[in-house]
Amino acid sequence: MKTVLLWLSVLLTTAVFATEQGELHPKLEPLRPYLNQHWQGDLTQPGAQTTVIDRSLWSRALNGQAIKTVHSINDGQYGGESFIFWDENQQSLAYYYFTTAGFYTHGSMTFDTQSGEIIALEQVENNQNGITQVKSFSRIMPDGSLQTKSSYLQNGNWVEGHSATYKPVAQQQIIFK
Repeated sequence: MKTVLLWLSVLLTTAVFATEQGELHPKLEPLRPYLNQHWQGDLTQPGAQTTVIDRSLWSRALNGQAIKTVHSINDGQYGGESFIFWDENQQSLAYYYFTTAGFYTHGSMTFDTQSGEIIALEQVENNQNGITQVKSFSRIMPDGSLQTKSSYLQNGNWVEGHSATYKPVAQQQIIFK
C-alpha cells in the first residue's frame, strides 16, 4: 500500500509540474531548461570603458507551439525578441528575431543531444553594418550558467562575434526604451 501511495504521489507531482510548466511542442522540449529563467551576461569588450549588460528571459508562447525570448542590452540601448518554433516543412527548429535597431533575422537551429549545445545559423535582413549571416552556439553548463559564442558574415568575411557567460539571476524587468 505504501508503494502504491508513493507512486501515486510521484505521478501527481509530475502532472502538477507539467501543468505548471505548460506543454511544449515535442520538438521544443530540449529547450525547456532555458525557460522561465532570467539570464544576465556581461558583453563588455576587453579594454572598453563602458559596461555592456544583456538581460534576457525565455518563456513558453503560443500555447506551447513556440518559445519566446526577449533581451535588452543596457536597459534598452538595444534589444530584441525571438520566436522559436518547429517548422514542419523544413523539419527543423526555426526562428525569427526582431530588433530595436530595425533589422531582423530568420534561421534554423539544431540541438545536439550529446553536447547539449544549440547551434544556430541565421540570415540577417537590413543590417547597416554589412552583416548577412550569424552563426551561434549556446549551452547550459554544469554550473547552471549559459555560455554563448557567435561569428558574423560581414562584407563577405567571417569575423568573431561576441561571447558571454550568462548567469541565472532573480526575476528582473527586461527594459525597452
